[in-house]
Amino acid sequence: MSTPKVRINHQIKAPELRVIGSEGQNYGVIPLSEALKHAEEAHLDLIEISPTAVPPVAKIMDYGKFQYDEKKKQKVAKARTQTTELKNIQVKIGTGEHDLELKAKKASEWLAEGHRVKIDLFLIGRSKYMDFKFLKERMDRIFRLITTEYKVSEEPKKGPKGLTAVIEKK
Repeated sequence: MSTPKVRINHQIKAPELRVIGSEGQNYGVIPLSEALKHAEEAHLDLIEISPTAVPPVAKIMDYGKFQYDEKKKQKVAKARTQTTELKNIQVKIGTGEHDLELKAKKASEWLAEGHRVKIDLFLIGRSKYMDFKFLKERMDRIFRLITTEYKVSEEPKKGPKGLTAVIEKK
């Protein structure tokens, strides 16, 4: 994640800048030479904050402090992002109650971590042709055992391997 190069002092090319002082005072739109003079008098740097604005916005401040603030902002932004995975659980029609409880417990943990959970009711042989209501009821068995609050993001639907549903945290 590279940041765009920030221009400071004599690297700035714009002839006029909207300048903000070190104390937050607004100098307005002034020529580059005058802005550099203000920065020199304050023993600080002239930093181009918004190069795409018309005219570009520059601020008089210490460049080291500016870099520190930018790194801090990036760190906070990175901490806020969260990756979610699609976790998978497979059950069969004849899966016992205890096994279902274990799988539901794992699904609850994953939901609590913020992941989405795909539940597959795996069908083999003749069970593929059973009544859809019966199969849906079998899938509801595992839904009832999940302790974390969730919402069904993809309703149970028939696929080539069986019945599939996706749930996620509320």
